[in-house]
Amino acid sequence: MDLPIATVIKDSYERMPRQMKVGARWLLDHPTEVALLSMREQARRAGVPAATLTRLAKRLGFDGFDSLKEIFAGAIRERPESFAVRAEELLARREAEGDAALIGETIDALQGHLSDLAQPSTLTALGTAADIMVGARNIFCLGLRSSFPAAYLMHYVGSLLGSRTVLIDGVGGTANDVLRSVGPNDVLVAVTVSPYTRYTLQAAEYAVSRGVKLIALTDSDLSPIAKLSKVMIRVQTETPSFFHTMTPAFAAAECLVELIAAKRGRAALEALAENEAHLAAFDTYVLQTPRKSEGLSNRKKPPGQKTKRQRGRDS
Repeated sequence: MDLPIATVIKDSYERMPRQMKVGARWLLDHPTEVALLSMREQARRAGVPAATLTRLAKRLGFDGFDSLKEIFAGAIRERPESFAVRAEELLARREAEGDAALIGETIDALQGHLSDLAQPSTLTALGTAADIMVGARNIFCLGLRSSFPAAYLMHYVGSLLGSRTVLIDGVGGTANDVLRSVGPNDVLVAVTVSPYTRYTLQAAEYAVSRGVKLIALTDSDLSPIAKLSKVMIRVQTETPSFFHTMTPAFAAAECLVELIAAKRGRAALEALAENEAHLAAFDTYVLQTPRKSEGLSNRKKPPGQKTKRQRGRDS
């Protein structure tokens, strides 16, 4: 959510006491809940005393938490109706009962997270990131543990489009070696969500110190790599289950490679054609999807009509 108060919170975040930082992060990461839930419920979910939220509101210049809450509520009212309705339905849903209800609640959460990727600020960030990546000498892709698959997808599909992508996977303890030659013409795409991996932060700090442009796929404006990034793309992770979801990170990576393909144009098509020829030479796939031209050539001929191959043999 793009609010002036968000900038104030981020600017003063490092000077806040520890528990107040927890409350501040709750405000930025859960704007819909701030607008719709009671202060006590928010404090319970954030894991801080209700008094902490009151003190946080006063530190930000408000008379009390209700005044701060109204800022978030006003922003919700200004959003499209479908978003507000979806948020109210989610908050009103009682605790899941049975498999179907549990799965339905999770799918609803994922749909909400994916819809957030279509917010104007995120669309702008995705477009800017793709522009930077298209012009890069090398695109380094980094993600550890649950973030690894999204980073690998970025590397793999990017390489199919002809981009010079480098996966930082640390095989044999060589992760640091990959960054030895990074410079201002390179880009690092780093995927990390709470709890953030120490090496990802260290690699991002080192790369930025060498002039590399950092594109961060992370879950909060207060993520430790957010302040280092040239472009930050926020991907939400919360689900009703006990584990976080990486589906939005996958979707963001897919959007990036889609934009890169469109921006590279003919060069991307040529790279894909070369890759398909290479895969065909090794008979990689069991089932091949015929091209449209092949599909037309394989249609049944009228009785007595010879194919081009048969006519060639006859001659």
